Amino acid sequence: MARQSEPERLPAEQLTVGDIARRSGVAVSTLHFYEAKGLIESTRTSGNQRRYDRTVLRRIAIIRLGQRAGLSLAFIKQHLGKLPHGPVDQSAWRDLREAWRADLDQRIVSLVQLRDQLDHCIGCGCLSLAECQIRNPQDILAGEGCGPCLLEADR
Repeated sequence: MARQSEPERLPAEQLTVGDIARRSGVAVSTLHFYEAKGLIESTRTSGNQRRYDRTVLRRIAIIRLGQRAGLSLAFIKQHLGKLPHGPVDQSAWRDLREAWRADLDQRIVSLVQLRDQLDHCIGCGCLSLAECQIRNPQDILAGEGCGPCLLEADR
């Protein structure tokens, strides 16, 4: 009988795409998407198989956290791009956290404002956050009350 060869052993810091998918809980297609968007990096073997540094697991966790918080992938990429590839020290993670905190604080203020005026916004009938008083605080016609109003008052 022919003896089957042992599977290739990877260095401890290198993981396959399947390993990363299992350990992160992210689909392989999502990992490929993240890589295409420049959020994570891999190297290729001579057989063109992807290999990831184990530090990519933390990046994936950060990406998923940012997405759950409502941050765009572009925003996440912008801030991850400031980090070195490979191991990242605590001061770099602290800088990332502070940048995200400022953005999240702004979002929270906006969401609280929207929540507090939700009845007004839904009840006014404009159905347009672009023209709504909460989104357009300089709206001169807002003083005339909710609902539709004439655009040309001279008719």
